[in-house]
Amino acid sequence: MGVPPALTVWQRIRLTVRRRRRGSGFWFGFAIEVIWPFVMWGTRLGWRGGEYLPRTGGAMLVANHVSSSDPIFDVAFGISHGRMPRFMAKSELWSIPVVKWVLGRGGHIPVYRASKRATESFTGAIDALQRGEIVAVYPEGTYTADPTGWPMRPKNGVARIALRSGAPVIPMANWGSQNALPAEGRPRVWPKQTVSVVLGPPVDLSEFRDKPLTRTNLDAATKKIMDEVTVLLADVRGEAPPAVPFDPDAAHTGAESPGQAIEDRAERPAS
Repeated sequence: MGVPPALTVWQRIRLTVRRRRRGSGFWFGFAIEVIWPFVMWGTRLGWRGGEYLPRTGGAMLVANHVSSSDPIFDVAFGISHGRMPRFMAKSELWSIPVVKWVLGRGGHIPVYRASKRATESFTGAIDALQRGEIVAVYPEGTYTADPTGWPMRPKNGVARIALRSGAPVIPMANWGSQNALPAEGRPRVWPKQTVSVVLGPPVDLSEFRDKPLTRTNLDAATKKIMDEVTVLLADVRGEAPPAVPFDPDAAHTGAESPGQAIEDRAERPAS
């Protein structure tokens, strides 16, 4: 199917006027107001798969991560389809003035990496899902270090949350945001960059539902989830992904990678 067509001018106007504002909190809502013009008018934004986003009830959006700007495009997708995503983000952001208000008042979920509080991340996500929220997760733990932009080896905490909560898992692919907002540099508003957000049908995890949450099973479930994300990304890019995902830990033997705290560390059932 390839790259989804860019939103038309009329669609952008309609979404700007009618987009959901409830449930954002003041500071998160204010941040959305500030970034909305760039998202809608500073890029050639297009999306596909909105029918897969549940209109009610809890669900996980699981995506690849190519840019620090991914959340702003994913928020735009979510609220344009009537849902306000809650993101899992590193806890260090809660110590930054203004940012902590945006995240905290917006109902987002801190991830305590390399900390005894790591289980709070699972609990916070599961509680949000049980309240009927959309929880967005980037299992790579940071935007990809793969030189060609494909997803890295993911952390298996995403499978733990999915299997413990029983919430549907919706795969989502991001592409083009790395050009709209490069890792090093200012936003590119001219020429406008093509940005794509694509969702697929829920991932079938039924084969794991009655199994113990061991590292082996969590890794297998995580792989199945990220394989679906990668299929969506490959379609948008029109390219074949590498046979084996880039592993950032391989280049840093002995060093703990970002997000390691939410990866299952033992081959034993969860309590």
